[in-house]
Amino acid sequence: MAGIFTLLSRLPLAWLHRLGAALGWLAYLASGRYRKHFRANLAQAGFDQPRVRRAAIAAAGKSILELPAIWLRPHAEVASWVRDLVGREVYEEAAARGKGVVFLTPHLGCFDVTAQFFTHGFGPMTVLYRPPRQPSLQPLIDAGRNRPNMSAAATDVKGVRALFKALKAREAVGMLPDQVPSRGEGEWADFFGRPAYTMTLAARLVESTGATIVLAYGERLPGGRGYRVHAQRMPERLADESPARWINRAMEGVIRQCPEQYLWAYNRYKVPAGVAPPGASST
Repeated sequence: MAGIFTLLSRLPLAWLHRLGAALGWLAYLASGRYRKHFRANLAQAGFDQPRVRRAAIAAAGKSILELPAIWLRPHAEVASWVRDLVGREVYEEAAARGKGVVFLTPHLGCFDVTAQFFTHGFGPMTVLYRPPRQPSLQPLIDAGRNRPNMSAAATDVKGVRALFKALKAREAVGMLPDQVPSRGEGEWADFFGRPAYTMTLAARLVESTGATIVLAYGERLPGGRGYRVHAQRMPERLADESPARWINRAMEGVIRQCPEQYLWAYNRYKVPAGVAPPGASST
C-alpha cells in the first residue's frame, strides 16, 4: 500500500482527479448496495438531480486518489494548491479573540487540504482522526497528518486531551463533525430531516474553552487546478436548539453550497454498536 501511495503521489493533481473520477464511477456501477446507499442519501437531502449525482459520483473517487499527493507531497507544495481563501476575515476575527479556534469541516471537497493550508500559513492545528481498521495504513496517516504545525490526534481519551490542550494554548483544532461517533460520544439529532448520531465533542470544546467555531471546506476547482478554501461563521443558535442539532444545521448549510462534492456514500445514518436507535425506548 505504501508503494502504491508513493507512486500515485508523484502524478499531477489533474491526473489524479481524472483517475479518481473513473474510480468513483467504477465503484458506483460495480456495487448495487453502494449505488442504492449513495442515491438514498442524496434523495434524503433533496439533491438527487442527475447533474448533482453525476458530479458527486466522480467526486467520491477524486477524494480517494488525491490523498497520496495531499499526504506525501511537501507541505508547502500542497498548501500552494489552494488558489483562494474566501472568508479570511472570519478566521482572523476568530483567532484575534485569543480563545482558540475550532475548525468544523464536513466530508465535503478535500478536507485534508484545508488543514494543511491553514497550518502552513496561519499557525498550529491539532486535527482529530479515526484510526484505520487496517493497522498497515497507520504509517501513511502519520506521514500525511503530522506535518509542520500540524498534529494528528486519534479519537480516544488521549486525543481529546490533546484538543483541549491545544485550545488552552490558543491554537486551532480541526474535526469532521459529520463523522459518526462511538457509543457515549454522541446524541441523535436531525441531519437533512433524518436522525443521525452526532458527536457532542465540538460543543463541549467550545463550552469549556470559549473557543470560536469556524466552518471550513476545500472546494475542488475544475480540471485539477487546485482548491478554493472557504471559511465561514457559525449560524446563530436557535431557541431550544440542542448543540448537536445546531452543528448539523450548520453542516447542512455548508453542504448546500457545494452538494456535488459531498461524500454521499458515507453512512451518516448508521446506528453505532451499543447505541439505541432513534426513538427506541430507554427502558
